[in-house]
Amino acid sequence: MARVRANPWIGIGFDAWSLAAEATAVIGLRTLLIAQGGARAGAETERMVSEKVAAGLSLQAMALSGALGATPASATARTLAHYRRKVKANHRRLTRA
Repeated sequence: MARVRANPWIGIGFDAWSLAAEATAVIGLRTLLIAQGGARAGAETERMVSEKVAAGLSLQAMALSGALGATPASATARTLAHYRRKVKANHRRLTRA
């Protein structure tokens, strides 16, 4: 008897929703920090831009090396996981400070 696999896009959709919620929280925290001004605000702004460039370049390297997988679903899931790790790290750092 053949086993029917679950639709991977349902989990991917949940992961995308979770990333959006987490990113919204980080955007809010960063906005508050930057609005305060000062040296920390400048450092956070520079960090934000450099992190985005680095995350995009590392994702591009993963895509070129085949590390994202061979199917659209695996590439999407691994892309979301890549960005969720970055967003979670920022959330931890911003709530700790």
